[in-house]
Amino acid sequence: MEAYKQEFVDFMLDSKVLKFGDFTLKSGRKSPFFMNAGLYITGTQLMKLGEYYAKAIHNTYGDDFDVIFGPAYKGIPISVATTIAYSKLYGKEVRYCSNRKEAKDHGDVGILLGSPIKDGDRIVVVEDVTTSGKSMEETIPIVKAQGDVTIVGLMVSLNRCERGKGTKTALEEVKELYGFETSAIVSMDEIIDYLVEKNVIDEELKARLDAYYAEYGVK
Repeated sequence: MEAYKQEFVDFMLDSKVLKFGDFTLKSGRKSPFFMNAGLYITGTQLMKLGEYYAKAIHNTYGDDFDVIFGPAYKGIPISVATTIAYSKLYGKEVRYCSNRKEAKDHGDVGILLGSPIKDGDRIVVVEDVTTSGKSMEETIPIVKAQGDVTIVGLMVSLNRCERGKGTKTALEEVKELYGFETSAIVSMDEIIDYLVEKNVIDEELKARLDAYYAEYGVK
């Protein structure tokens, strides 16, 4: 696993964004781990988060894109932080854009925040995590309605490596449904291997994780 991925795992733990315990997900699944990107709250944390996203996007999709789009709500600070970091790390000015949950009818009217999207734009979408693909069902029509654009790919913090609505992971389902690439800064498989090696995950927790993936993992 690349050094920046190992650093990102440590960063998630230090920020208490990634936790192990007993959690009930929106899907109703009982999970031994949980990630909450809403806990990145300081300037330093957001600066580092943007840099990890920028590195992952650069390594995965290269530089041929114009806009970083973050779906409301958690995608908004991620898109802003990543846009700033991309300029700092790679000297390329890209624009940020997000959506409002409800269109504004006065002042800066419309459903978008940040940059307008225009014909010919190439867009990378950023999210915290995708578990069911539901947010993409709302996001992709909004982006596509803005013009003749190309969605280069989706980048999330964490690939949970479990089934979405069917037998594939949520990221695989998004790719199959919409036809663009999907990726994550790090996968749960990589996290488990790394933290077992560091003795952060003990035998009892490893057994619970194994049982969870035996039930919900992708075969």
